[in-house]
Amino acid sequence: MSDAYLAPAASHRYVLDLVRSADRDRFLGALFAPEPARTDLLALLAFNHELARTRTVTREPMLARIRLEWWREAVVEAAGAGKPRAQPIVESLSETIRRSSLRPQDLIALIDAREEEIEGPLDVLRAGHALADLELSVLGAGDEPSRRAARAVAAAWLMGEGPERDALLAEARALRREVDAASLPILLPALSLGDIGAWRKPLAYWWAAKRGRY
Repeated sequence: MSDAYLAPAASHRYVLDLVRSADRDRFLGALFAPEPARTDLLALLAFNHELARTRTVTREPMLARIRLEWWREAVVEAAGAGKPRAQPIVESLSETIRRSSLRPQDLIALIDAREEEIEGPLDVLRAGHALADLELSVLGAGDEPSRRAARAVAAAWLMGEGPERDALLAEARALRREVDAASLPILLPALSLGDIGAWRKPLAYWWAAKRGRY
């Protein structure tokens, strides 16, 4: 699981490149957050990507559980006073945890949600809510409308097209006038769940952020 040690700047570059290629729509949204929240969002998205890869990295349930246990231990270490494990995502995540005072149990909640996927269907509400809560923490948006909207978008992101996803998006958009503007970077990806061409997304995100829409 461990990569060679990278200096902080190199770790951040690794995380940025990973999220840009693996989770481009949410990467675009994160760009609208100010620093250091932007860096922290990217660290969380990279962490989420690694957890989501577990089912494809190995089809052996025992090995998948060992992989997730490695991440549980890494999270606890990253939240401690010592040096984090020499792995670029862990190094970036350690800075995020300390800067935003994230609780290890909240990150472990996302790991636990992903563990259900090893031998059964993913609970999209549980996984989406866990990620959204972490993202809201680094953005400093703790109000209830932002929480409801962010959780709805994060859960919808994990669903295929259908009435359940449409209902979640409608719920999130109904809160447009109530959400904290700081939460927009994680709400903008809702645009990508509609009919929008890839080449139009950067401009669409920019215009939506300017208007406070998603």
